[in-house]
Amino acid sequence: LTYYTPEYETKDTDILAAFRVTPQPGVPPEEAGAAVAAESSTGTWTTVWTDGLTSLDRYKGRCYNIEPVLGETDQYICYVAYPLDLFEEGSVTNMFTSIVGNVFGFKALRALRLEDLRIPTAYIKTFQG
Repeated sequence: LTYYTPEYETKDTDILAAFRVTPQPGVPPEEAGAAVAAESSTGTWTTVWTDGLTSLDRYKGRCYNIEPVLGETDQYICYVAYPLDLFEEGSVTNMFTSIVGNVFGFKALRALRLEDLRIPTAYIKTFQG
């Protein structure tokens, strides 16, 4: 699976995250952005017999844009889109665990920070309150 997809057009139902990324020396920003998208979506899923029944492409996060941070050396904003189907309805815990729970210890990155998160109306409507 390719997690860096600059041609991807975001959907109104995607959860959009902006991460400030500082890659390790020698790691290109595209690889770092793809790693964040993979680690926070389907990249860590274990292969099981049902893999033939599920399209991982449908659930994967996609790093669709990377911009250098002005005034900073080797820092980038990596924009990642997550399909709504990746998340349990009405669960902030599930959403944040998926998006930020596993990526902060990733070896390809020297530093990582979630800068912004856009939650679509379609997901907000799954909450009871």
